Amino acid sequence: MIFEKMAKLLAEQFGLEPEEITEDTGLEDLGADSVDLVELSMNMEAEFGIDEMGEEEMASIHTVGDLVNYLRGKLGE
Repeated sequence: MIFEKMAKLLAEQFGLEPEEITEDTGLEDLGADSVDLVELSMNMEAEFGIDEMGEEEMASIHTVGDLVNYLRGKLGE
């Protein structure tokens, strides 16, 4: 469920189809820059109702799978 929502968010932001995104997809592979990451963080806050991601948290995330694991931890899943 979290992965599917995350794939949809990323697909919308980067102009892809959700099916093109896997947990192994790197944020660099998507062409994400620092502005994209801030926008992604805000979208995640809105979609999942989580607090703002800190710089340290964002720096430790490199793949979609990292994002999913981060969200699972935040949401207690």
